[in-house]
Amino acid sequence: MNGEIIAVGSELLLGQIVNTNARFLSAQLAELGINIFHHTVVGDNPARLKSVLEVAEKRSNLIILTGGLGPTKDDLTKETIAKHLNRRLVIDENALQSIKQYFEKTGRTMTDNNKKQALVLEGSQILPNDHGMAPGMVLTVENVTYMLLPGPPKEMEPMFLKYGMESLLSKLEKTERIESKVLRFFGIGEALLETKIEDLLDAQTNPTIAPLASDGEVTLRITAKHESKEEALRLIQETEKKILARVGDFHYGNDQTSLMKEVVKKLKSLNATISCSESLTGGMFQEELTNIPGASSIFKGGVVSYTNEAKVKLLNIKEQTIHHHGVISEQCAKEMAENIRVALNTDIGISFTGVAGPDELEGKPVGTVYIGLSFINGTTLVEKIQLAGSRKQNRIRSVKYGCHFLLKNLGKLKEK
Repeated sequence: MNGEIIAVGSELLLGQIVNTNARFLSAQLAELGINIFHHTVVGDNPARLKSVLEVAEKRSNLIILTGGLGPTKDDLTKETIAKHLNRRLVIDENALQSIKQYFEKTGRTMTDNNKKQALVLEGSQILPNDHGMAPGMVLTVENVTYMLLPGPPKEMEPMFLKYGMESLLSKLEKTERIESKVLRFFGIGEALLETKIEDLLDAQTNPTIAPLASDGEVTLRITAKHESKEEALRLIQETEKKILARVGDFHYGNDQTSLMKEVVKKLKSLNATISCSESLTGGMFQEELTNIPGASSIFKGGVVSYTNEAKVKLLNIKEQTIHHHGVISEQCAKEMAENIRVALNTDIGISFTGVAGPDELEGKPVGTVYIGLSFINGTTLVEKIQLAGSRKQNRIRSVKYGCHFLLKNLGKLKEK
């Protein structure tokens, strides 16, 4: 089954909301072994939607539409489909009762246009909406299956998972699974990584290997297709071994993990605590750390010392250090890490100081960053990095480099 996804809504074209539905559906359909070759976004216009449908019907036998099932005049998806397929719209009594009960429960007056949401394509399979009012529907005409889903993700996602997926499985002659695994790398650029596995990329068939770079990280998604889940996973494992034999030094985790999640996991396993002092990152390291459940078991606290005065008063940075070396320096990063560790009595102290941009500071170019690590055994390390990007990118990447620097050196905790 080859499918495509059509998102209906002028708000998507205007950039008022992001089309997360297409990403969600593509991932779910891949699990079913359904190929998705096209994503389309079209505004609330019947003529343009009809034109998009005519193109889709020539290349796909599954067309999933999201949005345009609501009560307002610009919600025209099912009306356009009905006219295009020469089908009547009829009231689904279950949906109508559900809508009436919603208004009764909330004490609101139900207007006539809300009844429009209970209209469905005659002869279609109804997908109940357990989290909203407008039902979805599935209809197959001349070997093309049309699935209409509501636009709000909080309605669309549970509807597809509970009802839509089952409907599609029943239409598949052969259920071929697609399994995937994401390998995550840091400290190596996308171009260099691809060069090291170029022959694997050139020879890929099943599994396939898809590189993706984002904010200093590189991921490789390995995807295998097979009727047997076990065989698909075996194919992935074979390819993974070949990749890691070449670039395993830069590999830090898989799938939905992140550098910060790995930091928390490793610190928990070591029963080690950490504190943080930040300058250019402005608290980003601590924010990301505390976003992870259970971080309180390893994180005691930190200081955002953005000015020289704050560094002196809150972190006891020596004025002599600032005078002779500046705050953008190895010496300042060292004291920041050591002093926060001592102040909060933790096993590790980490510090960030540098130039985020847009202007240079203390004669140092934008992107100059020093990261300090202080360990309870007396070991202190400082890493200097030179980044190239926007102010925001430099701050985000500084945090990631800090995580990576920490992960590489956690063994120092055991050294005396």
